[in-house]
Amino acid sequence: MPTRTAAQRRAQEKNAYNAFFAQCPSRQLLDRLSDKWVVLILCALGGDGPDGSGTPRSLRYSELSRQIAGVSQKMLTQTLRSLERDGFITRTVTPTVPVTVDYALTDLGSSLHRTTRELRTWAQDHMDAVRANRDQYDLGD
Repeated sequence: MPTRTAAQRRAQEKNAYNAFFAQCPSRQLLDRLSDKWVVLILCALGGDGPDGSGTPRSLRYSELSRQIAGVSQKMLTQTLRSLERDGFITRTVTPTVPVTVDYALTDLGSSLHRTTRELRTWAQDHMDAVRANRDQYDLGD
């Protein structure tokens, strides 16, 4: 195996997480973060939901399910598990009857929430323009 110079090692480390490279692990993370359910769950836990105060808070599974219209039980469960695995949320189980499970943002999740809030807000604010563009495109103009 050929030895590398310090400059070569630095160059390789600099490019270690470059999402433009096919094998970069950050592509998997981008794939996860671009999921609509991830964005909506982080926004809900960040307090941005329809009945939210704008203040991050923990929510129960059923509260998340009610706030995020259209998410199936399977998708909500899978997404919550992946967010917990990546360290964006915590899952707290309280031994009650029935068992209570709460989800909350971690510090890492809170830092990402700021970005997802902006993305969600942008989508809501620009939907009329996007619809107009789609309609014009579909007409062939």
